[in-house]
Amino acid sequence: MRRHRIRIMGLLGALTLAAGVLAGPAAAAGTTPPAEFGTDWHDPLTAAPPVERPPTRSCEVTLAEAQFRDFTPYRGSYAPPTSCGRSDWAKVVLRLDGKVKGRQYDRLGNLTLGGVEILRTSTPEPSPDGIEWSVEKDVSAYRDTLGHPQPVEMLIGNVVDDTYTGVIDVKVTLTFYAAEGRTPPAGAPDLVLPLTTPAVTTPRNTERLLAEVYATGSGGGCEEYWYLTVPDAAPYSCKAADGPYREVRISVDGQLAGLAAPFPTVWTGGWSNPFLWYVTPGPRAFDVQPLRYDLTPYAALLNDGRPHRIEVSVAGVPAGRSGWSTPANLLLWQDHGRPVVTGALTRHEEGASEGGTHWTPAPAPGAEHRLDTEGGHRLTVTGHLDTSHGRVTTTVTRAVRATSAHRWTEGEDRDALTASWSDEESVTRGATTTRTQRAYTMDGETTLGAADRLRTVLSLGDRADTVTLRGGREIDRTRLDDRYTGDASYTANVPREQRHAVGTTTARYRLYGAAAGDGCYDRTVGTAQGTVTVDRRRCLTPAAPTMTPHGHE
Repeated sequence: MRRHRIRIMGLLGALTLAAGVLAGPAAAAGTTPPAEFGTDWHDPLTAAPPVERPPTRSCEVTLAEAQFRDFTPYRGSYAPPTSCGRSDWAKVVLRLDGKVKGRQYDRLGNLTLGGVEILRTSTPEPSPDGIEWSVEKDVSAYRDTLGHPQPVEMLIGNVVDDTYTGVIDVKVTLTFYAAEGRTPPAGAPDLVLPLTTPAVTTPRNTERLLAEVYATGSGGGCEEYWYLTVPDAAPYSCKAADGPYREVRISVDGQLAGLAAPFPTVWTGGWSNPFLWYVTPGPRAFDVQPLRYDLTPYAALLNDGRPHRIEVSVAGVPAGRSGWSTPANLLLWQDHGRPVVTGALTRHEEGASEGGTHWTPAPAPGAEHRLDTEGGHRLTVTGHLDTSHGRVTTTVTRAVRATSAHRWTEGEDRDALTASWSDEESVTRGATTTRTQRAYTMDGETTLGAADRLRTVLSLGDRADTVTLRGGREIDRTRLDDRYTGDASYTANVPREQRHAVGTTTARYRLYGAAAGDGCYDRTVGTAQGTVTVDRRRCLTPAAPTMTPHGHE
């Protein structure tokens, strides 16, 4: 329906620019919920674990403190602390504390230090009485940047007027933990370079190279919900000539060097229903994790001392359409035993892009249109380097695939999507191989019924299984399973006090293996009408659940 689609564009189109784990206050689990949403609700929280902190000396530095009313960025300066070590910290934890009240859209924000993006996050939508939230992120990997005085810039683009009254008030701090006793310094790259221009000159002794890209469909328009777009011939309000398949690519001197499936983030006004997200946001909505690419096979080429072009693009976006933001950083490790590391790129095999779309028109008035989409791509690259500790060969294989079935009625009074994405990566460096299987799922439906009663039922999944082998023997394994389900309804196109909104949500986050301290973490948070009704922590067994395409056990 047009009204439904226009509302999605309004709620999502307000997003501007912008990671971490959101934490809220202790939940009053078991509280009897009200019959419908009122003027206030529980502060936002996720089921994800907090950032672990070592038991060593700590020093805190305020990085930014600002109120965002428009698109004016905060600018300041940073200097590292002097009493917790000199860049050899055990851990550095970034924390954002925010508050907002009144009426406001969801907004995206980003924070850069010396041009390096270290945080990208979105905001919750507030209650009239006001909410507070916090986001934490381990930023130890940016040690090179954090070790020197730097300019700071932060932006959460916002609009405040007579209707949208919410001023976003934030404070960002860094807490540095000293490496002392049995607590060693955190592992980190030697150098972090922001990819502010395509032309890059890297140190000539680079022996490992990663790129991270904070890719988000944002900034207004259809690319904020790219997974719902349809080819031009189909009667739907969001068009894309080749349909909804998207792929985030990185190239070196014009040659494809890496590919990844973008995560289908749903922001806190998403799917036309903010009541789904007031307390429990969807996976990654407050933790915009970067896509990572291992570019080590290209290190020999880049080590020649000349500038090279490293560029990021999003395949599938219609020509001339904006909406994607792809800030990137390069993380480099250097060979301190050799001033110049030489080698060669020895293999580059790119499979043909597969798939396409098939539109089935509605067979009769009131029936559903259907768009089936499949897509996939594969890339393998190999290179070797002659380092001070011998020749090291690196092979990277990445394969991405997506399938979706989009169903809607004329006018879009009913709009439904069932979709899955997979991103499989294998990196072999010397005798060590790391394999990661990522799987993202989305299954939802929005309907507009009698008296403009709008209902959204939605489930989301974010899963990853990583195993590390050395000499063919498993030495490390981590498994993540983050799921969200929600069902909310309200009366659309009326003032807030007349919406009579109700909604239930469940978020469950499970983590097993090395990332959980070789144990497990399992937390479930349930809500009804903005009240936390369940907050259960359990870890019955260190054995991980089996991953299936749809995340069912």
